[in-house]
Amino acid sequence: MNLRDSRTLVIGGLGFIGINLTSKLIESGARVTVLTPNRAKHAADAAALERQGVNIVEGDLRDHALLGRLAGGQSHVFNLSGQSGAVRSMEDPWTDLDVNLRGNLVLLESLRAHNREAKVVFAGSRLQYGHPDRLPVEEDADKHPLCLHAIHKQTVEQYLELYAQLFGIRYSIARITNPYGPGQPRSRTAYGIINRMIHQAIGDGVLTIYGDGAQQRDYVHVDDVVEALLVLATAAQADGRAYNVASGAGISLIDLAKTIVAIAGAGRIEHVEWPELAKQIETGDFVADISRIRSELGWQPRIPLSAGLEKTVAFYRAAAVQ
Repeated sequence: MNLRDSRTLVIGGLGFIGINLTSKLIESGARVTVLTPNRAKHAADAAALERQGVNIVEGDLRDHALLGRLAGGQSHVFNLSGQSGAVRSMEDPWTDLDVNLRGNLVLLESLRAHNREAKVVFAGSRLQYGHPDRLPVEEDADKHPLCLHAIHKQTVEQYLELYAQLFGIRYSIARITNPYGPGQPRSRTAYGIINRMIHQAIGDGVLTIYGDGAQQRDYVHVDDVVEALLVLATAAQADGRAYNVASGAGISLIDLAKTIVAIAGAGRIEHVEWPELAKQIETGDFVADISRIRSELGWQPRIPLSAGLEKTVAFYRAAAVQ
């Protein structure tokens, strides 16, 4: 997994997963360019990365001219950008459509025109599977998407497959389950349930649970996600393949909340009724099968949930008192 001196573009490189990936790429000796839609929103992180040699570019993924300039000469492109959130995609379908589909087409067209040698790593989602027929969920399982965000993610996978077939664009896909860990701001509420609960707990607030909280989820630490993305970028055998990036284990939402409250030593749990739209698009239990990425690429998660939660609580508690 050698990225030293490689020219690497991270689209969405100041977001939750992006900031962690960018930091790791710096450690690896890569020459990194970050594309972000709003530098001011991440001003401190942007300045810190620039001091380490990262080229920060403010702009929109849908900007053809800009992407044309950025795409040339890159050896790897990580696309972590886009509108996120299942409920949000149903409340604002037009933005999800425009950002998540047109933006990816602009990227692929830029690579087709200027740099067909680059390897693209695309961040997919466990939401693409919808309500699974059985657990754990394999990559080839039938897809039953329940929100537009999931449909758009799945459509991008088809874009990638087509551009690989017609123009030789190399790609790999990481279908990420529920990532957590350092780097997600307190204001982010559309996704990232663990981080949101931790922020609520250390502030001695209310951890809101829809219904009985019995639904299971598969949570994976962001450090493990980053390692998987790097493996996908550098492993030739990952070309044209989609992989679940997950822990491979499930925990109910209520048990998760109880664990966070216990670790934080603060916060309280409150059950509320499901909002109607959230109830309609709820996928039920989800646990990913990670045997493909383990057997083909040798990746497996290294941070157990208990240890990851303790580290994340400690990180945000320290940040809160600074």
